[in-house]
Amino acid sequence: MTDRKVVIGLEIHIQLNTDSKVFCGCDNSFGGDANTHSCPRCLGMPGVLPVFNKDVLTKTMTLASAVGAKIADECQFVRKNYFYPDLPKGYQISQFDQCVANGGGIEIEVGGKTKFIGLDRIQIEEDAGKSVHGEDSGILDSSLVDVNRCGTPLLEVISLPNSRSPVDPDLYLSSPDEAHEYLMRFKQIAEYLGISDCNMEEGNLRCDANISIWDHKNNRFGTRTEIKNLNSFRFARQALVQEMIRQTALIEDGGKVIQETLLFDPATQRTAPMRSKEEAHDYRYFPEPDLVPLIISDQWKQEVVDSLPEMPRARRERFGEQYGLPEDAAALLTAERAHADYFEETVQNGAAPKRASNWMLTELFRELNERKIEIDELAIEPNQLAQLISLVDDGSINAGVGKEVMSQMADTGTNPSVIVEEKGLVQISDSGELEEIVGRIMTENPDESARFRDGATKLMGFFVGQVMRETKGQANPKLVNELLREKLGSA
Repeated sequence: MTDRKVVIGLEIHIQLNTDSKVFCGCDNSFGGDANTHSCPRCLGMPGVLPVFNKDVLTKTMTLASAVGAKIADECQFVRKNYFYPDLPKGYQISQFDQCVANGGGIEIEVGGKTKFIGLDRIQIEEDAGKSVHGEDSGILDSSLVDVNRCGTPLLEVISLPNSRSPVDPDLYLSSPDEAHEYLMRFKQIAEYLGISDCNMEEGNLRCDANISIWDHKNNRFGTRTEIKNLNSFRFARQALVQEMIRQTALIEDGGKVIQETLLFDPATQRTAPMRSKEEAHDYRYFPEPDLVPLIISDQWKQEVVDSLPEMPRARRERFGEQYGLPEDAAALLTAERAHADYFEETVQNGAAPKRASNWMLTELFRELNERKIEIDELAIEPNQLAQLISLVDDGSINAGVGKEVMSQMADTGTNPSVIVEEKGLVQISDSGELEEIVGRIMTENPDESARFRDGATKLMGFFVGQVMRETKGQANPKLVNELLREKLGSA
């Protein structure tokens, strides 16, 4: 198979975490019994009018400012017309040529190289409902509709290319790996801004992927296909890989790619046709008659810019400069805003930065992974982690006991000093007591003692282990090593 250039464009939909929906006052939270988060406005009943939620525009402007997009002075809603059971109004309120923002982009790093991926536009739209089929509906051989999601505020963020783009494929996503990294960086930015929970299991973040093979002969975009409703980054990458292989093989066999909409089946790792690909005219866009244009003042734009938090890249660089952390540690700690906040609060409570970093990246993250929870669900507060690190550093307990204490803290939320006292876990640093234990273990293991003196120095681990077992892990490891070297070396 020859090496052909791939062009990928992603349309990301994220649900904004506003209290109410975009055009009515219904609850915007996830879940609830079917059809309980709805009202006549959600359903487009005769005589009702949409009322725009200002918070939706503020959050949209926040994202646009963070990615360097140009926010319009005025934007307009349109009706996107199509008929589907989960769209009770028969149209979706969206935006088209007069959207909130255009341009900007997201920087990604793949294979040690940095690349800037341009954005076409950022626009607001409402979500549709959800069709529930078969057994999931509770009635066999049936399809029911849940309208709870109707009117949920969505941002649609569309990357280049588009029909107006410069004909240069190097400006766009050009591999499934780049697409995967772009999605990761986008999610990170949205979470840092606090505009969305980005929970893919709850449908807070979804994407459609457009992909084509560059037409080298005519120096233009090839015929594209669109893969719909990719609800995981892993599936997005897999789908793009398979579609790239399919299109390339088709072209090299002398065939032609058909412009169509596809679905990806993770079980078979294959894409399959869903319907022919729609164009803009298929939706019969026209201005929404019940909503006036939105006017965005320069003052409002500046207020949004001034309110932006420190973004991931800047925070990662600061962690290296301010706290002296290695680049990889700084990257891991700032990958999620909640982790970065936790680290800084731990340091503010007295923990040395590198010690806080080490404990978080090893033991604390291990607790999160084993319990399958997020850091805001963990029972250990940052000030408690700082206390635990202090107990280890001042010799009250050793690191091994510290790990056990952390697990108990994660179970109960109890302060480490209380656990240490109640369990009698204070480190044994009495040289007289430890010297007696070391001597007894040497006497009980004469063969090992002789082999050590003959040069089998790896047996030091055996002796340390015996002492730690005898003391239930409470012996001071440094003092134990010193006593063993003294005893074994002088005998």
